[in-house]
Amino acid sequence: MTLKEVLTELEALGDERTKNTLLKHGAKEPFFGVKVGDLKKILKKTKKNHELSLELYATGNSDAMYLAGLMADEKQITVAHLEDWVEKAYWYYLSEYTVAWVAAETDFGFEIAQKWIASEKETVASAGWSTLSNVASIKKDEELDIEAYSQLLDQVVNEINTAPNRVRYTMNGFVIAVGSYITPLTTKAQEVAQKIGKVSVEMGGTACKVPLASTYIQKVIDKNRLGKKRKQARC
Repeated sequence: MTLKEVLTELEALGDERTKNTLLKHGAKEPFFGVKVGDLKKILKKTKKNHELSLELYATGNSDAMYLAGLMADEKQITVAHLEDWVEKAYWYYLSEYTVAWVAAETDFGFEIAQKWIASEKETVASAGWSTLSNVASIKKDEELDIEAYSQLLDQVVNEINTAPNRVRYTMNGFVIAVGSYITPLTTKAQEVAQKIGKVSVEMGGTACKVPLASTYIQKVIDKNRLGKKRKQARC
């Protein structure tokens, strides 16, 4: 499929209710409001397509940008591409999901995420923490820098209360991810979860809630899913 063909199909799949919901969460015009399930129907036709994914992301259309992330080839996308993507990710669906998922599946995900979390730009920093969480969820423990992840838990304790809104959200998610997926750090993550307690995040007037990290990790333990890795970050 060409860029024009994909955009035409996206427009046809646009749903007004979905669009209104996404607008409340931070999406901006122009976009059509395509459900993720419908985006995956297009993905079945294109499969992974590096060049088309770059073209789609460059449109600035949120639907196309999200689809680009699902379509991206993690073996071909470069650091420069992802640096461009994270700068253009103007709301959290793109920064914390689209960009973070693709970054986590590359060979350089951990390194680029460490750079991003130091950014003063909220969307970039939140993308970094989300990428770190996704790396933890798909890489085997022996492939991870456990000491670095331990130090990042300490960083969360020290910085979460003064961090920007969405960064607080993704830091909280990071504690959950470490506690759930990196078994050598589960106990420490539980301790950190107790220290940070309930994290306050402005959710844009929506009904979305911030999960309590301590409760979430315990549920993972109770379900006997501790340390069970995911096959890929994207879903």
